[in-house]
Amino acid sequence: MSALRQRMDEAMRLRGFALRTRESYLACVAALARHYHCPPDRLEHAQLRAYLLHLVDDKKLAYSSVNQAVCAMRFFYEQVLGQSVARIDLPMAKTPKRLPQILSREEVARLLACAPSLRARTLLSVTYAAGLRVSEVCALTPEDIESAPDRMCIRVRQGKGGRDRYTLLSPHLLDLLRTWWRATRPVRWLFPNRAGDAPICITAAQRCYGAARDAAGIRPEGGIHTLRHCFATHLLEAGVDLPTIQRLMGHGHIGTTMRYLHLARSHLTATTSPLELLARP
Repeated sequence: MSALRQRMDEAMRLRGFALRTRESYLACVAALARHYHCPPDRLEHAQLRAYLLHLVDDKKLAYSSVNQAVCAMRFFYEQVLGQSVARIDLPMAKTPKRLPQILSREEVARLLACAPSLRARTLLSVTYAAGLRVSEVCALTPEDIESAPDRMCIRVRQGKGGRDRYTLLSPHLLDLLRTWWRATRPVRWLFPNRAGDAPICITAAQRCYGAARDAAGIRPEGGIHTLRHCFATHLLEAGVDLPTIQRLMGHGHIGTTMRYLHLARSHLTATTSPLELLARP
């Protein structure tokens, strides 16, 4: 796999794929090769389809994981090996549409109050207050916090799709960040790992969320990305328009932001049922 792996990684780097996407795609193709104990460029189309059935029936993977494997295989055979699309006509599984967990404002406040440390409380507060992805909050540097009174924003460098953007920096969050800076004096990374030579890893950030969630007595659904969903939903419930939320979250298409219309409970509870419009007998 070494030569093929290098060719695939180079092809993804040339197309500007994010590091996590490259790692995921490489892992999917490597798992395919291990399954058949054979280099993936020697596999037949029937073997590829049988492998997808193996992922669904035997390994019981979620359809989103199966679809990721399909995307990785398509990229490998089309872009790296140059094989025709017809040969690798692999079906994408229909992913069930489930609404993500949304916490109320009171639950978010309780979760932040139950964070096990200043580090965890600051990290989770930044994630919620700025609507960041976990990879984005882990990669923050002190220079990304622009605290001048006429700026007051957080710069997100190379978010999803390789796009930079600015998002909110509230006065309350700025006070918390200053407390964190006085206590730890971070230099290169806003949230460094324990050794201080790299940013905090995504797994550690997820553990911070899980510990605070459990301590707050909140049902264990989802992970730290729940705070990003809460950011968008709570802004929408507060009357912020969709294009503004789209820019703050870094969505490439407004349709991605519009899904939060289904999650904003105030829009639902404020709507009058047609039963109430009927004349009383």
